[in-house]
Amino acid sequence: MSGIIRFFRRLYNYYLSPDREIAKRLKNMLGFTPAYLSHFKLAFYHKSNASSRDYAISNNERLEFLGDAVLSTIVAEYLFTKYPNGDEGFLTKMRSKIVKRHSLDEIADRMGLDMLLSQYNNTRLSRSMLGNALEALVGAIYIEKGYEYTKDYVIRRILRRYLDIHELEHFDDNYKSQLLEWCQKHGHTVDYKVLSRYKSDKRDKFKVAVYVDGKKVGTADDFNKKSAEQLASERAMYALNILSNPNNHTRHLAEIEEKEGSEEPDNA
Repeated sequence: MSGIIRFFRRLYNYYLSPDREIAKRLKNMLGFTPAYLSHFKLAFYHKSNASSRDYAISNNERLEFLGDAVLSTIVAEYLFTKYPNGDEGFLTKMRSKIVKRHSLDEIADRMGLDMLLSQYNNTRLSRSMLGNALEALVGAIYIEKGYEYTKDYVIRRILRRYLDIHELEHFDDNYKSQLLEWCQKHGHTVDYKVLSRYKSDKRDKFKVAVYVDGKKVGTADDFNKKSAEQLASERAMYALNILSNPNNHTRHLAEIEEKEGSEEPDNA
């Protein structure tokens, strides 16, 4: 009986619902028309839109919490199966490379989630909202379709489409260590400074700059100071031509974050 109800709900959402346009966009993205469209709309509502009265149920934080756990489990299971001889340390590093915030932000951008976020939020988009929305979307898929469908979707439509797993095996994402090594090799000094610490979404956020020979060559904002240092190091390596130019999606994400941090003071 519930299957029949879901069938007619999907027909209604696709053809008759006031939200049929979002239902059609989601079908192209997900491979199915959601029966419970409200969950998927909620996945793109940022908490900055919610009033204090209905805060907990009118933003995507709960779905993000669920999606984060589901996504981490799916990636862990995928890696456990793909690398039967991989030790715990290797599997942990690989999972971290896949589910870290920077990776999810870029995947979400390439999926076009920024367009959906723009539609449902009255605030300027921040870089972190992209990855959060992707996790919330995974949570909504899990509620609607269950674990097996969600696992298949994540593997086929996210991991295989947007990531080169074999390239990640040899990819070193410790940009701070790489920059320090390069500076030592070429006789340069390197220093990191916290330019400001400010509130964003009711949480402390850090604006960090990296200086080479006293010249500021990269800045970044993040809720974690070490993560901000890593991102600032990556940008410094591009600025110094240690790394080749970032692709358009990485550049687009950098522009979003630069705009996000540009209104904050440059001193603590």
